[in-house]
Amino acid sequence: MSQKQYKIQPASGKLGVLLPGMGAVATTFVAGVVAARRGLAKPVGSLTQLGTIRIGKGNNRSFPLIREYLPLASLDSLEFGGWDIFPDSVYEAAKKAGVLEDSHLEPMKEELHKIKPMPAVFSEKYIKNIKGPNVKTGTLWEKAQALREDMRRFKKEKNCDRLVIVWCGSTEAYSKPSQVHTTMEAFEAGLKADSEDIAPSQVYAYAALMEGVPYANGAPNLTVDIPAFVKYAQDKGVPISGRDFKTGQTFLKTVLAPGLKTRMLGVSGWFSTNILGNRDGEVLDDPASFKTKEESKLGVLDTIFQPSVYPDLYGELYHKVNISYYPPRGDNKEGWDNIDIFGWMGYPMQIKVNFLCRDSILAAPIVLDLAIFSDLAARAGLKGIQEWLSFYYKAPQVNEGLTVEHDLFIQSMKLKNTLRVLKGDEEVTHVELDYQT
Repeated sequence: MSQKQYKIQPASGKLGVLLPGMGAVATTFVAGVVAARRGLAKPVGSLTQLGTIRIGKGNNRSFPLIREYLPLASLDSLEFGGWDIFPDSVYEAAKKAGVLEDSHLEPMKEELHKIKPMPAVFSEKYIKNIKGPNVKTGTLWEKAQALREDMRRFKKEKNCDRLVIVWCGSTEAYSKPSQVHTTMEAFEAGLKADSEDIAPSQVYAYAALMEGVPYANGAPNLTVDIPAFVKYAQDKGVPISGRDFKTGQTFLKTVLAPGLKTRMLGVSGWFSTNILGNRDGEVLDDPASFKTKEESKLGVLDTIFQPSVYPDLYGELYHKVNISYYPPRGDNKEGWDNIDIFGWMGYPMQIKVNFLCRDSILAAPIVLDLAIFSDLAARAGLKGIQEWLSFYYKAPQVNEGLTVEHDLFIQSMKLKNTLRVLKGDEEVTHVELDYQT
């Protein structure tokens, strides 16, 4: 049994889910939840809704649904809002995104049309290839205060007991931490001075932390991982997590690479390319934004393969990633992977992967799970970085001194063991010598 006992506050009342960036991913998420509430669709891909968890051993084992095992916010309790640079309602934005068919959208038109975005914080320095009219004006400090007021007003108007924020916006231009990111005092001074080192996503994160709202970063942007925010979140007990939803090509890498490593098969090269035509693809057509995404995607294989530990197998691994904007494909991303492997006596082999996926369809259940689990973390008193949510991210944020884990199966074990610990049950380690357990 776990030594520490956690007292989880009940998931009473409404949970407000606020989404910076209400494009393809966010609207697909909202529409899917509404459809599930009406019995029109199943929340496929969501661990919180369909996943089970093993409890106990041998004849005493059981496999309850996770949503029944722990006091999670229900789908019926969710209220949706957010910000976007375009004023389109969720229904209008979903129609333009073209992810969902009219047969799914039309029965929910009235409800989805009522959800409209608040004016967004935007900077052409950080997002170059798109622009819209629905943006906030004033200094960065004034914009941050406006976001805080948006959160308070939404919570009051929708009668929400709690809020959570999941970033669903575009990938910002690549940046590194500077002096303005070192402390909260320096960051606030930067807001008042309109520092160019402060990205829009950081303004949202600051406002969320000030309001005590959990924040999940679904893009590879430098956001809640800056030193000022990490310390503040830990000190004030606000759950944070990131970075970059793990959906398509990288998701498959975290499935395939552990299998190759487990068999001690060598890998000499892994070439990945894909095409994408939605708003995310358009933004990533800018080299600065692609640099941010590239950094997020490239780190996966090194961490899994550990070339310094296994130099004979992975010491010469060449890993290349490319993303091309191709408008005709829309949200239907297509990825190709060529994997050059070698086996016994060094004989070469190849694996070819062609993944025709739907980017927002894969991301939507991640948004749902991160919202619900982040809220659980807050009610359980978990502070700062939620490393156990690395299961959902390409470039997981971890506490200083910890090694980033990319193996999907280890991540899954960590997540479920965290849930067991929160409940006060024994962790499952799979080291039982009695094979009947």
